[in-house]
Amino acid sequence: MAANDLEVQLEKIMPEDLARTFESAYHVFQGKTEHVDDLLKHGGVLLRKAAQKFTPTQTILGIAGLAIVAVLLINKAND
Repeated sequence: MAANDLEVQLEKIMPEDLARTFESAYHVFQGKTEHVDDLLKHGGVLLRKAAQKFTPTQTILGIAGLAIVAVLLINKAND
């Protein structure tokens, strides 16, 4: 396996990326606001990997979607 192939493999979206993001979102949804940083970090990694195949418009919409979800979860946790 060449170094270039390894880099491509590392940038693929792995099931662990999805699991970490959803787990963080679940914790925040339950009111554990200390996990907001994890949600943003894992969501950002997932979005960065997905953005390689996105157009600029899709990337902006993805970032906006992540921000909306984070705000809604924080508001839910505060209620």
